[in-house]
Amino acid sequence: MRKSKWFHKYALALELFVTANLAFLAFDVFIAHSVNAFAHWGEWIPFLFSIIASLLLFLALLIGSSGLWYLGGLGVGWSSVGIGIGGMLFHLESQFFADFTIKSLVYTAPFAAPLAFCGLGLLLIMNRMVHGESIEWGKWIVFMALGGFFGNFVLSLCDHAQNGFFKPSEWIPIFTSAIAVGFLMTALLQPINLPFLKVCGAILMVNGLVGVLGFYLHLSVDLQSAELSARDKLIYGPPLFAPLLFTDLALLGMLGIWHLARKLQEIR
Repeated sequence: MRKSKWFHKYALALELFVTANLAFLAFDVFIAHSVNAFAHWGEWIPFLFSIIASLLLFLALLIGSSGLWYLGGLGVGWSSVGIGIGGMLFHLESQFFADFTIKSLVYTAPFAAPLAFCGLGLLLIMNRMVHGESIEWGKWIVFMALGGFFGNFVLSLCDHAQNGFFKPSEWIPIFTSAIAVGFLMTALLQPINLPFLKVCGAILMVNGLVGVLGFYLHLSVDLQSAELSARDKLIYGPPLFAPLLFTDLALLGMLGIWHLARKLQEIR
């Protein structure tokens, strides 16, 4: 059973997705925590974990051992969940727990950002607990993408509220992520039908493009700060790679939608 999961194309695609995301999180965390020069030693934990975890998963890909893939993946998965929850509490403790106000929630460290580790960890665990040939596998992928888009909705709302939604374009990710949450939730709650899955796929593609657009807009703002060095622009400017979460989640959601569509065709 474990070996069949390992060699299944859906499980392999998800494994590559999680491995690449953990590797990129190391870079993303390094930039985010460089804002305060890693003032607390605990800020090194997610950075080092991302490097070690992605290397371990990559080695499992190269070696092809079902035991290493299964047990190593579970270890990385549960550790990632723990780091995500701990990071969220750490971010909230920085200001929100002291004041308990909407203002402190908006201007504190992005409390939902560490939950990316939770999502990736749960994907690793699910990939070992649910067979890739079952329809439940695709539903779990869609559910995780739904949770990710809800997190993006909250992050975009809090991040853009810091400057009072200065530009109208800052509302775009709020609307598109909310629409994605609604449609993906409907896809899970209603009987699966191919036309609706195609609509969900189109909505995910739009969100993917929103991510690319957001990356361009953030980059353009960073480049306008002529008095700052390239390093300072990357660290202190608008979070350059944050909008690409939309593109990332769109890819994850489309993997789940594609899986469900294939299973629906097989049933017919």
